[in-house]
Amino acid sequence: MILQTRDVPPRVSFALEQAGVHPLLARLLAARGVRQPDELDDSLGRLLPPDTLKGNLEAGRLLADAVEQRQRICVVADYDCDGATACAVALRGLALLGADAATLAYVVPDRALHGYGLTPAIVDLALAGRPDVLVTVDNGIASLAGVAHARAAGLRVLVTDHHLPAVMEGEVTLPDADVIVNPSQPGCAFESKAIAGVGVMFYVLLATRAELRSRGYWAAGSQPRLDALLDLVALGTVADVVKLDANNRRLVAQGLKRVRSGRLQPGLAALFHAAGRDASRAAGFDFGFALGPRINAAGRLADMTLGIECLLTDDATRAAALAAQLDAINRERREVEAGMRELAEATVERLALDDTPAAVTLFDESFHEGVVGIVAGRVKDRLHRPTFVFARGADGRLKGSGRSIPGFHLRDALDLVAKRQPGLLLRFGGHAMAAGCTLGEVGRGGVEAFDAALRQVAAEWLDAATLTRTLRTDGPLALEWFNVQTAAVLDGQVWGQGFEAPLFCDEVQVLQQRLVGEKHLKLRLRHQGTERDAIWFGRSEPLPATARLAFRLSVDEWNGRQRVQMVVEAAET
Repeated sequence: MILQTRDVPPRVSFALEQAGVHPLLARLLAARGVRQPDELDDSLGRLLPPDTLKGNLEAGRLLADAVEQRQRICVVADYDCDGATACAVALRGLALLGADAATLAYVVPDRALHGYGLTPAIVDLALAGRPDVLVTVDNGIASLAGVAHARAAGLRVLVTDHHLPAVMEGEVTLPDADVIVNPSQPGCAFESKAIAGVGVMFYVLLATRAELRSRGYWAAGSQPRLDALLDLVALGTVADVVKLDANNRRLVAQGLKRVRSGRLQPGLAALFHAAGRDASRAAGFDFGFALGPRINAAGRLADMTLGIECLLTDDATRAAALAAQLDAINRERREVEAGMRELAEATVERLALDDTPAAVTLFDESFHEGVVGIVAGRVKDRLHRPTFVFARGADGRLKGSGRSIPGFHLRDALDLVAKRQPGLLLRFGGHAMAAGCTLGEVGRGGVEAFDAALRQVAAEWLDAATLTRTLRTDGPLALEWFNVQTAAVLDGQVWGQGFEAPLFCDEVQVLQQRLVGEKHLKLRLRHQGTERDAIWFGRSEPLPATARLAFRLSVDEWNGRQRVQMVVEAAET
């Protein structure tokens, strides 16, 4: 592990500080690419214009027609948190814009039965409700057969997505939908390519409202407010681990403000309670590590309908009951994951002892399809290698989920594997850092062939520098900033993927160390001449007498008193 200090442009940092930004925060923001004070303006008026999103105006007209003509609209959701929140935003938003509740419905695939996206089977499921319009959220851009099936059945199809489109014979191929709204489609000039699926749907609603307003659908000054949906937009954006560019940070900041002020959906309030979190002090961390996993657990081990219903209900009692179910499913998910991780760890230990390959593929007949992505992420973090974990699906097919490291575009790697080994991959898709695939062969031989092909691509694309784990930090933290007030300033900001939370590093002396809870290292350190408490969660190996540690500030509360402690994330080796 190499701890690398971020560069801080001094003039930018000074300009931010002169504009009134907290001195430490000015340095941190400058190191993350903020160049002008106005970039910190998180007001709704600073959001990117909806008309710059290709297809959005057409989508607004299509949905405005459906609302005015009382056409039946069916939303086709996805089984992760982004898809669930996008579905809830679509249905709540359309109801706010005047759609009759009787005309709104949704379907969500079962991970084991239907697979991912708008498949013909999902279209048939939706057809049972006799819809006029199908709206996909967080899926559909690669659903060529599903869209064709829906169009053949006489449905109008609006695809809203943020994933990369399919590539066939080297050419980008889009589904034959009536309208496509996706910043990743060719020719789209929308600046926020990292927007989540829930964000795309929110923008479609903005365009729909503008279209209805232009038609005089509401009396002057009486148009509905859509900012009531931003708590859901923020949750889906953080949970999907998309890059927090300036536009995404504004969406998340606005959602957090609503949550902290108590203006959140009953389902979110119930999830905060189930997770033992204080909504009035909500941070992005709560979305990513408390609420998001509970929603995702439904799609992994049960039925995402539970998650969507929790986000849709306005009945606080029902929301509490659904949140309790999601919490129980999440506990089950953790148990399943723990068992899989034990099996994976045994293989990882062998790999660590030998010459670790440039890419790792794991499979066991006992693995559960619903948590392969989580386990892939754990192994990737442990070995710092692109990792795929496969499980046998309910249909007998071997289905894998992968996680990658910087410098290795996982979906492009799968594309190359598919070209080199025709027939090996039945289907694949995803992003640079996360992707999934289904093997054409059902036996272990298919996994072995995939493993060899992925290793070959990784050996060609990755060099020693890329395979060396590097953690970017913000350097030493001055003594004057070790206080509760500074921690509060940092906690009040929006941090996340691509805009990482502050991580400081410095030399320390280890005065005392002991295990707590059998797997956490409790430390007493001397740092810059001052003794401090620290904890390293998930670390059991002892530290040497002196070490260079990467840490973040955390406020520890006990008996009504607050104190700052260091939460250690890594040590330089």
